Amino acid sequence: MEFCPPSFDLIDPILFTIGPFDLFGMELRFDLRWYALAYIAGLLIGWRYMIALARRPQIWHPAGTKKPKAPFTETQVDDLLIWATLGVIVGGRLGYVIFYMPDMIWERPQDIVLGITDGGMAFHGGLIGVSLALFIFARREKLDLMRIADAAAVVTPIGLFFGRLANFINGELWGRPTDLPWGLRFATDPLCTPRHPSQLYEAALEGLALFAIVNIATWKFRSLEKPGLNAGLFLLSYGLFRALLETVREPDAHMPEALRGYVTMGMLLSLPMIAAGIWLIHRALKPAAAARA
Repeated sequence: MEFCPPSFDLIDPILFTIGPFDLFGMELRFDLRWYALAYIAGLLIGWRYMIALARRPQIWHPAGTKKPKAPFTETQVDDLLIWATLGVIVGGRLGYVIFYMPDMIWERPQDIVLGITDGGMAFHGGLIGVSLALFIFARREKLDLMRIADAAAVVTPIGLFFGRLANFINGELWGRPTDLPWGLRFATDPLCTPRHPSQLYEAALEGLALFAIVNIATWKFRSLEKPGLNAGLFLLSYGLFRALLETVREPDAHMPEALRGYVTMGMLLSLPMIAAGIWLIHRALKPAAAARA
């Protein structure tokens, strides 16, 4: 592929390199990429934020509740970090392969694991992976799954924000061609044409706007008092944002010809999120649910 002169100064996707060095005749090197750093930052900041939620038991109960208690402990949040990390990595990678590169399964199965250093993670797969991890963790620790999901909804947009910025640095997941003044050329684009910087749009909506929605609900409207409400707000808002942004992202090449350019895999995967979000919000706001909380 010929190099396309980008519209902006390239940011090296590799932050720094250790090596190369020789180990038993093998030349080894370790690259720390911005993409990996985004995952690390999102998980660590989210972990500390969840601990902060555990230290404020009063936000989980109606005002005036005597001796309020948080639904999980700080130690349980520490353990949850490990489960969530596994869910993000395993689910995100398998989701990418299944939803976007299914031919990899039979053509080059070794790349499912070995190719992860070259990129290739899917949010919807990560969401499924983390959801399963939360479910198993809640059963194992005898915790309320909805309460854990609500806390996860508060912190997840942090990782989404960093992840989309890393996509931009990598020059991947760019948008459709545009003649708007802020259109950018990306070095990896074979057409070398100005495109929507859709990664930055997603960082703004899936990251900043979604963080604002869930956190305003949490701290101003005390949404944690209603189990499932934060989780529903997250799923509904993300699903709507993602479906909207898919209209400016480069269409999926593997979609059927009749649908390509109009319907994308991201849109299809967002529909169940929107439906689940609406159901959770309705469930959380019912008087019976409020009485149970």
